[in-house]
Amino acid sequence: MDAPPDVDVRASDADRDQVADILREALAQGRLDAEEHSERVEAAYSAKTMGQLEPLVRDLPRPTPPSAYAPPRDEGPWPPHGASDHLVAIFNDTSRKGRWRIGPKTNVFACFGSVRIDLTEAIFEQRRIVINATSLFGGISVKVPENVTLRGKGAGIFGGFDISPHDSPDPDAPVVLVQGAGIFGAVEARPKRGKFLRDLRKER
Repeated sequence: MDAPPDVDVRASDADRDQVADILREALAQGRLDAEEHSERVEAAYSAKTMGQLEPLVRDLPRPTPPSAYAPPRDEGPWPPHGASDHLVAIFNDTSRKGRWRIGPKTNVFACFGSVRIDLTEAIFEQRRIVINATSLFGGISVKVPENVTLRGKGAGIFGGFDISPHDSPDPDAPVVLVQGAGIFGAVEARPKRGKFLRDLRKER
């Protein structure tokens, strides 16, 4: 979004992700309040063209480049790059569970609804997973296997952001980072007792 976009060009998932990242950073810095952030995020994920996306970040600075993030020990760039998945619940409930392939980045948005993500039987094809979670008058719940490292970065704004950090004893275990905000809603993530990820090498 550095150059003026062609307003009629259709927006891609990557374009929406970039706008959501800018809005998330603006909320963390206090440039946007909770109501403004939620309105813009909802508009970003509903946008069809670049012309609809550009006004949402026109008055905001661009975020810190990914290279400035401190990666976990010898794990490469953070956050990871790659295709994004999207889970959206607006006045409804949605869930993702069972045998499914979790990508490097999943964007989750709940507005007057709930999203439940269960990674205990998921197939991990990379070691670093980012879940961007924004809850507005809703709830987002993430469950991970006990032998996966879980980290969190975010805030509750008139709501809750409850991540139970967990370090796997296996140095090669996947790392799941849940980041975002609970705005008049809740985001929570924790290990699920008795559930263990299979050997990562066998999943690939």
